Amino acid sequence: MSIIDKVKEAALNQFIEVIEWLDDSQDTLLYRFPVYQQEIKNGAQLIVRESQAAVFVFEGQVADVFTPGRYTVEGGNTPILSKLGAWKHGFNSPIKSEVYFVNTKQFTDMKWGTSNPVMMRDADFGIVRLRAFGAYSLRVADPSEFIKQVAGTNAHFQTEDIDGQLKRAIVTEFSDALGELKIPALDLAAQYKELGGAIRDKINEDFKGYGLEVTKFYIENISLPPEVEAAMDKRASMGALGDAQKYMQFQAADALRDAAQNEGGGAGLGAGLGAGFAVGGQMANAFGAGPQGTAANPPAGASPATAACPACGKQNAVGAKFCADCGGKMEVTQVPCVKCGAKLREGAKFCSECGSTQEKAKCTNCQADLNPGAKFCPECGTKAEAGE
Repeated sequence: MSIIDKVKEAALNQFIEVIEWLDDSQDTLLYRFPVYQQEIKNGAQLIVRESQAAVFVFEGQVADVFTPGRYTVEGGNTPILSKLGAWKHGFNSPIKSEVYFVNTKQFTDMKWGTSNPVMMRDADFGIVRLRAFGAYSLRVADPSEFIKQVAGTNAHFQTEDIDGQLKRAIVTEFSDALGELKIPALDLAAQYKELGGAIRDKINEDFKGYGLEVTKFYIENISLPPEVEAAMDKRASMGALGDAQKYMQFQAADALRDAAQNEGGGAGLGAGLGAGFAVGGQMANAFGAGPQGTAANPPAGASPATAACPACGKQNAVGAKFCADCGGKMEVTQVPCVKCGAKLREGAKFCSECGSTQEKAKCTNCQADLNPGAKFCPECGTKAEAGE
């Protein structure tokens, strides 16, 4: 064997014969396989595992993408040869190409969150500022597009290299979806799943150009400012109390019991009595019993004031606007008697003072109303008949 042949054989032995990648980093999106001088020996074995894709780049262009399986890189049956062009140095010469392994598995539990509050107009609380955080899952959907648009010639591309860009896109789409859906702040917790699905669809429209896809999107929490949360807590407390008047009575009774149990002697006894009198006054107010008593709050033992319904005569509480029995209007409009001027209920047919009828006489000619004692019609001048 000549010296030239030995040198040629030694150089060929440096070429990689098995091309494969075992990933133990859990966060690597792309890995460039180290090929000596970018030369692959003819007959080399290419092994692509599940959740991987091998991309051959020849003279700066993506030549071919290999899905999971075992391949032999040789002249007769390797698809990339049709794209790499004819070999210049014979069948046994190496192929000059870069080999990139792309991890196509799902990268789970990737975190996102709003660095600044998101402004939203709410029907209940007006303008509120929301903060949110959650997690999402990501995978490479198009390996060749991912290399062209994102990774480039990077030999080792990890999720943290694109995490900031992805988070900014997610927060933008989150804010946009929140404004479009107009979900009230009190109902946001019940809409996490629907809101997450809408945001994922919007994000994937943008990520498609990167060769990436968000497979899962989760909203873990949407929080309101402390002052809004305090207002919500107060509203919930009011709903839990039910009858506020009974709650006040219960609180006043507790205060009186505590004051009565405050045993002391001398000044302590006086202080206890003073506290008892003060709490007693609070209880009186809470129970609605003033010292003199009113129509709405009569003294103990007195019957509440009532008024008869003008329509059916049913007794109703003073101040009621409608009858509890017939539904008639309790407020009475008074009109003067047509003869003596006494105040009568509107619609009365006879005067309770003079007994005269309240139905006005009619003109025999034009049917206009005639006042009592009128001798002539004020409209047409016709003489009124006797008795009108």
